[in-house]
Amino acid sequence: MRFAMSIVPFEVRNLTFPLSPARARFWVGGRKAVTAFWDMLSIFFPEGERFFIESVNAHRQHVTDPALQQAVQKFCGQEGVHRREHARYNETLAAFGYPVEEMERRVSRVLNVVRFLLPKRLQLAVTVSLEHFTALLGELVLTSRTGLAGADPEVAKLWRWHSLEENEHKAVAFDVYRAAGGGYVERCVIMLLTSLIFWGKVVEQQARMMWADGTLFRLSEHADLFRYLFRNNDGGMQRLLPKYLSFFRRDFHPFAPGDTEQLEQWRAQLADLDSMAASSPANVSTT
Repeated sequence: MRFAMSIVPFEVRNLTFPLSPARARFWVGGRKAVTAFWDMLSIFFPEGERFFIESVNAHRQHVTDPALQQAVQKFCGQEGVHRREHARYNETLAAFGYPVEEMERRVSRVLNVVRFLLPKRLQLAVTVSLEHFTALLGELVLTSRTGLAGADPEVAKLWRWHSLEENEHKAVAFDVYRAAGGGYVERCVIMLLTSLIFWGKVVEQQARMMWADGTLFRLSEHADLFRYLFRNNDGGMQRLLPKYLSFFRRDFHPFAPGDTEQLEQWRAQLADLDSMAASSPANVSTT
């Protein structure tokens, strides 16, 4: 079996992003609903990244390809740093009065139901599905000229770093799933179910954030968010729809032709991240 990660190497960047409340409050140019969109996504990550690491680690015995073995180790390292940094980010959000602890508990409950109901390989299929979403959202950040326009540069750097790394390791869970015997019909069914639950949670969490901000019933805020997601961002979410649907092709692989070149361009644009990483300690938890 040929694993894409053998030709798309990546590294763990042990970065820290100290976010002061002054920088993080309505950090996307003062736009409340738009900032809430990214902030509520951050609330998914501490528990979500834990689940991703756990589900991939549960199938290490099926990984015999040396390049994929190394990629799994680095995948866990990157996700471990993401988990840590978004936990810090979320502490800042909690200081603003958002119900972060309750929202994180709700995410944890959903994932615990998944752990209870689904066998390990289907849990990995859930990770594969969610990794597809995080890579697409990361692509939105990295390719849009307007998506983070006017954003605080330090908070924007965190999101660009996370987006880059989600695209660097986007094939790892998929390749582990194939090595573990995962099949086409199974992953498509799990993707459909995951899509319904994930986007339902996105709507719920967006509403909770906007309620806390006092903007839930302001039509102007909803209109601004709609324009941001579907009309701006160089085509918005709808331009990612074909890539989402490509998951349902029998020959789908997360790394499509041209993706490696695109990844190198993003790395060049974010070269300062590697210089930051070079001055950071190398020790990162992979559990």
